[in-house]
Amino acid sequence: MNSRLRILIIVLGLTICWTGAVSQSLRRPQPPPEVSPAALLTIVRHEDERRWDDELKNLLASEDAKVRKRTALAAGRIGNEVAVPILAEMLLTDRDTAVRDVAAFALGEIESPAGAYALVTVLKDPEKPARARAIEALGKVAAAMMTAPAPPVPGADKQAPDERLEHCKAAIVEALRFEAERKPHGDRLTIMLGLTAVLRIKPDGAGPLVMKFLDDADNSIVATALNTMARLRLKDANERVRRLLNDNDPIVRANAARLIGAVEDKESFDAVLDRALHDQDLRVRASAIRALASLKDPRAAEPLLSRGTLLIDDVSSGAALDESLEIATTVGRLLPNSDNEKAASWLRRMHNHTKGEAVEVEVAFARILPGIFQNDPYKSEMGLPTASWRQISRRAQGLAAIREIITGAATGSAGDNALKAASKELAEMLTRPSTPNLAIPDVLQAYASNKQPDTDQFARKYLQSNDVVVRGTAAEVIGNQVPSETNARALIDALPRALRDKDSNEAALAVLNALAKQKSAAAIEAIQTALDSPDHLIRRRAVALLKANGAGDFSDRIGTVQTRNTIADYRRAIARIGHLPTATVVTSRGSFTIEFAPDDAPLTVDNFIQLAKRGYFNGQTIPRVVPNFVVQAGDPRGDQNGGPGYQIRCEINEIPYERAAVGMALSGKDTGGSQWFVTHSPQPHLDGGYTVFGRVIRGMDVVDNIVRGDTIQRVVINER
Repeated sequence: MNSRLRILIIVLGLTICWTGAVSQSLRRPQPPPEVSPAALLTIVRHEDERRWDDELKNLLASEDAKVRKRTALAAGRIGNEVAVPILAEMLLTDRDTAVRDVAAFALGEIESPAGAYALVTVLKDPEKPARARAIEALGKVAAAMMTAPAPPVPGADKQAPDERLEHCKAAIVEALRFEAERKPHGDRLTIMLGLTAVLRIKPDGAGPLVMKFLDDADNSIVATALNTMARLRLKDANERVRRLLNDNDPIVRANAARLIGAVEDKESFDAVLDRALHDQDLRVRASAIRALASLKDPRAAEPLLSRGTLLIDDVSSGAALDESLEIATTVGRLLPNSDNEKAASWLRRMHNHTKGEAVEVEVAFARILPGIFQNDPYKSEMGLPTASWRQISRRAQGLAAIREIITGAATGSAGDNALKAASKELAEMLTRPSTPNLAIPDVLQAYASNKQPDTDQFARKYLQSNDVVVRGTAAEVIGNQVPSETNARALIDALPRALRDKDSNEAALAVLNALAKQKSAAAIEAIQTALDSPDHLIRRRAVALLKANGAGDFSDRIGTVQTRNTIADYRRAIARIGHLPTATVVTSRGSFTIEFAPDDAPLTVDNFIQLAKRGYFNGQTIPRVVPNFVVQAGDPRGDQNGGPGYQIRCEINEIPYERAAVGMALSGKDTGGSQWFVTHSPQPHLDGGYTVFGRVIRGMDVVDNIVRGDTIQRVVINER
């Protein structure tokens, strides 16, 4: 080999290595320089215990910027307002720009109005660092002020609460307008986070500002602007949005279809129908099918049913079944009480294929053909010993849907008789001893929706159930009834048992919520007993309810979390920082691989890995799939109410919910356990609200094909 050829090969090899290194660095940011293990252990433990004290405060003053940055994040996660003045000063004066970024992010997590002044100050000066995270944080603070207006904070912002809120909104709008006016040189992250901030604060007249970003060269910005417009139902750009239905980017097309449905732009009917029938991307078709339901034009039913007929021969494919279920929902909305024969034929086939366990099919059947649904031969399936809890649950939801299409029925009319028959069948389900506990929550909620006078009697009966979810549902139903001494007494009697539940706090939280609605001295006194609960979430809920009812501020009783984690657990979790452990999830549809993010969510990652290693996920049914949104798993019950018997704390971080993000499912702050989800597409409204702890790096085609009812066979952890 001559020397010139040898040199060429060496250069080519170095180029390939360099290209691979660049690709790897673009694929995932490299781990930040390490904080010392001792400091990190202190920080993570404080986060987990939700404990703010002088030890953590001293770390915020560290000479090491990496320590200040990580501690600032912890302060935000802990959420104690005492940390706000320190974080505000760091945002304005810290010499490290990365620390300022995290200080702003942390202020957003705490959501205290006391942090607004510093955030507004940053937004008013385009030269100040941390503008992107400041606009995100101010959006969270202002949104919190909108839902629970706070009194003025002594020594902070002297404006009246309403004035302060308007000041915050104006700062967000002006900062986003500044970025719009300096296109194409606007800051991408500030724009993306600013659009989501506008979504949260709902400012008047936001349409013209947001629509400026529909012409951006960055598809992600366009898609995010459409997402904001859809959630705010902004009608300012119908013609422009219609053109975006043909954009090259599928997320732009999907979000354009969603916006058209949200604003009910009927002039876009033909264009949306075309996307629903012919787009190559399921995410676009799903969004377009849903938009057709909002447009309420029955002309869409016939072509959708024809599309459904083609798909039904291929429903072994998860994607085909997911799409068929979307069609069922929309057709049910378009043809209420129509007795449409083609719909009836197709829905019967879908019922048989899904074995009566698909809520979309049963509700659509009940809406289109209520008489046949109530008297059809397959009604008898519900009384068989082989009837599954899902079959019973879905039929109950179908019976509840009948009320939606029968309004103003005169006594003795066919409609009135149909409603009475539906209530009678639901009552039979509730009194039948063989009705599975897993079906009772949906049956009870369905019966309550029919507004029967004995609803609270059934609810009080199930307040004695051995199933914690059933008791929680019963309490929720009672809370929605007119307050009465009988209901209040039943709730008071149920609370001690709920507070003793070891594996779930669901019943206790529901009983507390229902008691708060009773507005009686005895109910308030009962809520106060929950302040002694060892469960941090229960104490926090009791404090919030007592404050809302004007019974006093017991915030000092919230205290810290009695965590189940040990020092060994913290060290094991911290040891993964700087590494990229993975999990291969083997499902009945195929396998996909998750790469974890231990740097950003060490305890959440550790929780998942420990559950997987003991086989917790093996054999579980996937209970939730929403095309163009998420696949959700990790529920041992299979009804989206299950968990491991404990809760973990949120580890909210700056990772965005892009396609393939893996997040922790919640029913409120710090309520995670074992349920997790994977996103089909970007979901910016989830950013900063749910812990991202990984992403799918292989097998997203499998994730896209998963349908509700598929199973996880096993999860294989690789920590090499």
